[in-house]
Amino acid sequence: MLRYTTNILIFFVVFTGFSQSKPIDTSPMDTVVYEQKYGLRVGIDLSRPLVSFLQDNYTGLEFAGDYRLTQKLYAAAELGTEKKTKQEDLYNFTTSGSYLKLGVDYNTYANWYGEQNSIFIGGRYAFSTYGQTLNNYQIFGSNRYWHPDSFAPGSDVAQEFKGRNASWLEFVVGTKVELFANIYMGGSVRLGFLFTDPDKEGTFPDLFIPGFNKVTDGSRFGVGYNYSLTYFIPLYKKAKKPKIEPGENTEE
Repeated sequence: MLRYTTNILIFFVVFTGFSQSKPIDTSPMDTVVYEQKYGLRVGIDLSRPLVSFLQDNYTGLEFAGDYRLTQKLYAAAELGTEKKTKQEDLYNFTTSGSYLKLGVDYNTYANWYGEQNSIFIGGRYAFSTYGQTLNNYQIFGSNRYWHPDSFAPGSDVAQEFKGRNASWLEFVVGTKVELFANIYMGGSVRLGFLFTDPDKEGTFPDLFIPGFNKVTDGSRFGVGYNYSLTYFIPLYKKAKKPKIEPGENTEE
């Protein structure tokens, strides 16, 4: 009996020593793979059809889209057309044309798992082709003796200036929020810097450029905006890479 008890004690001592020779890992192993959806998001800008409905002197339509490249980076584009008639003090003009904007957006918002909302910054290179029509004009004169309440009549014969083009860069800040499954509402503000000289020497200047908005006298900067409604078309899923903290040992 004494020998049997002694053998049992020796077994427990050896087993305890062996078990304590390995470090105990108290952190649980996360084996769940988090997959995120990648695909194409397409839709329209809601503001242009709304303004077209409310104002007789404007018609416009813009299609917008983006494609997810990485976890944070998106390729983005806008394609649109605009026509605007405006009455100034001395003249009335109409501008009509189309434009294309290409660039990228970077999402700065950290989503919960399963979300794809974004608060983004980005940039665009934009190009527009258009024509302008000077519908009528009056002649400015400092001597108001003969026309005290108006300017001297000029011409009511329309003059067309076709084949114009302009290019500019845009800095974009905006957001996109998922309202329903794969349906997103977005909004953005754009600051543009015009490359093309709006003051056409010896001819009618550019006062409105489709896609760029109003051209301010003596300045190459312009401000624009859009409010988009888009639908996300998922094409594939990709596992989200875990974020490695500084100094963390990644070796197994």
